[in-house]
Formats: sequence, structure tokens, C-alpha cells
Amino acid sequence: MWATHGLAVAVALSVLPGSRSLRPGDCEVCISYLGRFYQDLKNRDVTFSPASVEKELTKFCREARGKENRLCYYIGATDDAATKIINEVSKPLAHHIPVEKICEKLKKKDSQICELKYVSRSLRSPTCVKDARASESDPGTDKQIDLSTVDLKKLRVKELKKILDDWGETCKGCAEKSDYIRKINELMPKYAPKAASSRTDL
Repeated sequence: MWATHGLAVAVALSVLPGSRSLRPGDCEVCISYLGRFYQDLKNRDVTFSPASVEKELTKFCREARGKENRLCYYIGATDDAATKIINEVSKPLAHHIPVEKICEKLKKKDSQICELKYVSRSLRSPTCVKDARASESDPGTDKQIDLSTVDLKKLRVKELKKILDDWGETCKGCAEKSDYIRKINELMPKYAPKAASSRTDL
């Protein structure tokens, strides 16, 4: 009887909201950044121990900018971090736990970690290119740009700057519209890999 009761409790707990796996789009900065970090460690043949991974992550985070720098702050990998949960990354990563699982656990520690997005909702939501200037007549309209299909040449410089700003990037020395487009295309594989892949496949 007790065994049956225990099983029922276990099943009930397994369907609680907090135990659900990540939904598509959740923790995109966390998954992307830690994924690149993990690949960097493998490429450099770094020893996978908690201590070495933590040391390398701290160094890796020194180059982080924008939303990725904020992620490093949340996990305690920056000098000014208020909390230190970096071991929640270094230990599982040292044992080659998938970054998705690591980020899922981090979400339970600090929900802000998985709220970080490279691009705002307005830039991520699919829409026709003809709607790109929808807010020109109505400032209150939230523009929607699908980076996987939009013709960047048809966007205004202000809109191109907004894309870079959402990525935490700037375009120093950019004077022409083509400069901003070139910068976005260079950074897209980093901040919007799926969109970059779709554009390549077009």
C-alpha cells in the first residue's frame, strides 16, 4: 500500500510545472553561450574538471557583451556578481551534461537567466517584409521582423541599429546602411544561428 502511495506521489511530482522540460525558445542565451563555451573547451582540449571549467568560464566571460555578459553576472562568473552559482555550471559541464539540462536547472535557481533573449519578441516573430514599416504611421505599433526572411536592405538604418542594440552590439565606424547590414550578417550566426542558417539555405 505504501509503495503504491509513494509511486502515486512520484508521478504527481513529475507533472508539476517546475519539473517540466524547457519549451522552445527558453533559455536561448544560456544554451547558446554555454554551448559555444563547451565547444571552445573541446577545441582547445582543456581538461574537463570542475576547477578548470570554472576557471575557463570566468576567463570566457571577460569577453562577454550585452545579454551574454548579463548571463555571466547571473551565474557569478563576473567580478561584480552578487551571487555565485558558477559551480552549478562547472560541475555538470565537467561531466559533459548537455547545456540544455544545465540551463534548465539554472532556471530553477534564478528565473532571470532564462528570460534573457538575444532579440526582442518583435524581432523574433515572423511577419511579412511589407509590415516592416508598420509603425511609421502608428508609433505605438510593435514592429515584427523575421530575421530568417527579411530583406535587410529594405529596413531603415534605425531598424538595423535596433537589431544590433538587442544583441548588445554597436557598429563603430559604420557610416553607410551597407555597413550596418554587413555587421548584422557577420553577427547573425552568433546571436541568431537559426535565422542565419535559414538565410544561407535560401
